[in-house]
Amino acid sequence: MPAWLAPLLTRKMLICIFTGFASGLPLYLLINLLPAWLRSEGVDLKTIGFFALIQFPYTWKFLWSPLLDRFAPPLGRRRGWMLITQIGLLFCIGGLGGFDPRTHIFAISCLAALLAFCSATQDVALDAFRRELLAERELGLGNAVHVNAYRLAGLVPGSLSLILADRLPWNMVFWITALFILPGMAMALFIREPVVVDRPRTLRAACIEPWQEFIGRRGWRDAFWILAFLFFYKLGDSLATALSTPFYLDMGYGKTDIGLIAKHAGLWPAILGGLAGGLWMVRIGINRALWLFGLVQMFAILGFAWLAWLGPFSHVGTFERAALAGVISVEYLGVGLGTAAFTAFIARTTHPAYTATQFALFTSLAAVPRTVVNAFAGVLAEHLGWVNFFFCCVALAVPGMLLLKWIAPWNGERWGDSERRLDPSGGIGTMPLRSR
Repeated sequence: MPAWLAPLLTRKMLICIFTGFASGLPLYLLINLLPAWLRSEGVDLKTIGFFALIQFPYTWKFLWSPLLDRFAPPLGRRRGWMLITQIGLLFCIGGLGGFDPRTHIFAISCLAALLAFCSATQDVALDAFRRELLAERELGLGNAVHVNAYRLAGLVPGSLSLILADRLPWNMVFWITALFILPGMAMALFIREPVVVDRPRTLRAACIEPWQEFIGRRGWRDAFWILAFLFFYKLGDSLATALSTPFYLDMGYGKTDIGLIAKHAGLWPAILGGLAGGLWMVRIGINRALWLFGLVQMFAILGFAWLAWLGPFSHVGTFERAALAGVISVEYLGVGLGTAAFTAFIARTTHPAYTATQFALFTSLAAVPRTVVNAFAGVLAEHLGWVNFFFCCVALAVPGMLLLKWIAPWNGERWGDSERRLDPSGGIGTMPLRSR
């Protein structure tokens, strides 16, 4: 076995595959399958765009994340919450297909919002579990594996379910999709609960101490720039892919084309990008990875503008399918690289004693563009047209790159940067975080 491959073939990395798949399935259902279902049933683009607002739980999950740090269900503090939320996801996903979008749009929005709440709460437990499972040196690779499995999960609602929708009623499609929650439930039942050095003893401590620790460790100015970076780094990329499925449909591609070409063309570059990104981060450090991967992520959006300039297509032949595959491949290569570095940065920024709350806070802020800004994606696309819309997405990616000068300089430490770590004896020490 090659030495570089050995870190991938471990029990911890296998668990990261399961956490990524369980986390990605419900989100990609909301992003890909739900808009495609609504569009195919005649729902207008503006309404589909505003459906992004049902993802608010991803933005506000830090409000109830202290409950997951403080209280432990029978299976354990992490495993118990995983199983509870996964049961909720199973029935929410299966129940969606029982409604008609033309007459029950409000009921669909309510059930989708409940689905998003269960998914966001599951993410709190999964992220905390993964942070407690991985050693510091494993964060980059472990989160890269998680992200890859996260993307792999998108094949189910974004590919398999769309293909099935051409052949089966939507009610059956949603229940088949829901069954893919079962591997996550099996993981929650059979893995071991991680050993935690310390945990909040009261609900007040679970709510207040994570904030105090973060501000005390960073300082107010440092904390502000970090939170701003979390908001802006994925803004352009997130907005560009918010209406990807309706965009493909408007370009003239069929649901089967989207399922077989678009999703598969995005899968393997994303996996390659995530794995390569995880391995590169071991050599170049997270700081430089954020710079390099962020640039690839930003300029890959231009491929969508080129495809929009070519289309819409009255006939979809070999060239049109090849163009779609090429654009999606480049975009998802950038997504895989950028997300791997971004997720590793978030994990590095959390303190092990307050994993769920701090991780939820940081990922919630990162989800704001996907939830709030993306809600107006339909309005922007209709007002600007698809070509100018994607140029706008490129421009919105620039602020996140500029913030890297303060957050993660190419050489040397960030100003004010010091990470409080758990020392081998179990106490809290201070260790400077260096970037290579």
